[in-house]
Amino acid sequence: MTFLNQLQSNILIGDGAMGTQLYALGVDQCFEELNRTHPEMIVDVHEKYVNAGADMIQTNSYAANAIKLDKYGLSKQVKDINYQSVKLAKQASHNDTYIFGTIGGIRRFQLEEVGLEEIRNAFKEQAEILLESGVDGLLLETFYDLEEAKLTVELARNLTSLPIVMNISLGEIGVLNGGIPVTEAFKALYHNGADVVGLNCRMGPYHMLRSFETVPIPNQGFLAAYPNASLPDFRDGRVFYQSNADYFQSMGKKFIEQGVRLLGGCCGTTPEHIAAFAKVKKEVAPITSKVVRPLHQILVKDQIPSKIDKPLPEIVKERHSVIVELDPPKKLSTEGFMQGAKALKDAGVDAITMADNSLASPRVDNLSLGSMVKQQLSARPLVHITCRDRNLIGLQSHLMGLHALGMNDILAITGDPTKVGDFPGATSVYDLTSFQLIQLIKQLNDGISFSGKELGEKSQFSVGAAFNPNVKYLDKAVKRLEKKIESGADYFMTQPIYNEAQIEALYHETKHLSHPIYVGIMPLTNSRNAEFLHNEVPGIKLTDEIRSAMATCGEDRTASTQEGLSIAKSLIDTTLEYFNGIYLITPFLRYEMTVELKEYIDQKAKSTRRV
Repeated sequence: MTFLNQLQSNILIGDGAMGTQLYALGVDQCFEELNRTHPEMIVDVHEKYVNAGADMIQTNSYAANAIKLDKYGLSKQVKDINYQSVKLAKQASHNDTYIFGTIGGIRRFQLEEVGLEEIRNAFKEQAEILLESGVDGLLLETFYDLEEAKLTVELARNLTSLPIVMNISLGEIGVLNGGIPVTEAFKALYHNGADVVGLNCRMGPYHMLRSFETVPIPNQGFLAAYPNASLPDFRDGRVFYQSNADYFQSMGKKFIEQGVRLLGGCCGTTPEHIAAFAKVKKEVAPITSKVVRPLHQILVKDQIPSKIDKPLPEIVKERHSVIVELDPPKKLSTEGFMQGAKALKDAGVDAITMADNSLASPRVDNLSLGSMVKQQLSARPLVHITCRDRNLIGLQSHLMGLHALGMNDILAITGDPTKVGDFPGATSVYDLTSFQLIQLIKQLNDGISFSGKELGEKSQFSVGAAFNPNVKYLDKAVKRLEKKIESGADYFMTQPIYNEAQIEALYHETKHLSHPIYVGIMPLTNSRNAEFLHNEVPGIKLTDEIRSAMATCGEDRTASTQEGLSIAKSLIDTTLEYFNGIYLITPFLRYEMTVELKEYIDQKAKSTRRV
């Protein structure tokens, strides 16, 4: 009887985790490579699952695509590794065991940006090898991204008429990343050609079962559940899962009562867990109807928006606008910083912007300083957030804290790598790129957490993005800027520019865009400062004329300051011809220089019209 015919009237049992068994044996290498180097280990794991009662086993090919294998230098071995995975599964199976070729999802929250076309090519190559090797169907699993999942199902369906199982992984109970209800995702995957759709990984039986309670019995197709053994524990540098086969047996019954027809296990599960599910199969018959529990959703769309200041992108579209960066102090005293912030507030700047440990050196936290600026001075803080220092958990928590404090202005940036800072041995996190961070901040504006869970209300962040125009090919840099607009950026702040011609070129390359740009201008303090910026700071270049002018001042502090201000004013003159927004960067907390420049801008703006 065919696999799908079996599911019409029976419960089928899948296998459990391959990686967990290999990990327990001390394997610390690419698991899929073992198909070639230690085939006996793979056969042994398969046999244990078959003997435990698995009706269906999956090939050891989860990460056997060119993209994932490339991390191990094995991208040229895709064909051999996948071919061997099928051969070994057949060797371990019985005559009535179904063998499904496994393909694992690629997209998650990761620094590497993998395009869908690259993913399509990798999956197509892998699927064709598995199908040619004689599998009974394809099992697509651990897909966090619905777009990738839909593409993969459609690709697989175009390649074969064999059964396709698609297991997606949820960020929260009942929803995928992005807040997509699991019921909607299942419908889309059935539509694209999946025969069986289900959930795997991330959740243990309890939370996964709650998701299935929101899913109706499908009119066409079947449901699958491959839960983790439990929540993971971490001991002495190794991951552990609870050994709870008896619990699995009781939960298996509940999965069947929710309409699941294919039961298997994911991370942490063992042959004992699969044997527990196999016992349930003999005791409980499949159901054809159920009561669906509605997914609890807070109606964030009915939220009454709180009062906030006019967003900076709106201000700069209406008039000239000045935001000023003031570096958080590296030492514990904040007195000098607050004096500078007060002087800038009194000068009428539209926002005081604070870096997030610039140049990877620890400073007083900008969330704390932003709160002080807002509460004590009634000034507008604009805080930078880097992808370097916080993982996904920390980033969302930080943003939720900003929302709670009523701080709605953010500059989302990648951040300098730790090796350039005071602690070169520290870890650069980079769970996200700046593009992804912008997207997720905008997701919070829809009232949805990074994981897809609803937050009860919407944030109201206005998101700025960094832009470096100090490049040889400005048109290519503008393409990157446009990509940030697609991600959700509301406006841009540039690196300091020290060339009038570059400011004019920037206008002509970006005049087709409606998103405003704040042009970065930082007054120089002396020749050493000028040479350091030119030669050592990425993204900043000075003209020979400016470097020469600063060098002429020698060690004369007064002359250097005046020359630095004169250069900055000349750059401001050109900027005001083309842009409404100016982003002043205060050097070394010398806020008196930026106050003078702000006053100059006010005077100049009265007689200058933007073209």
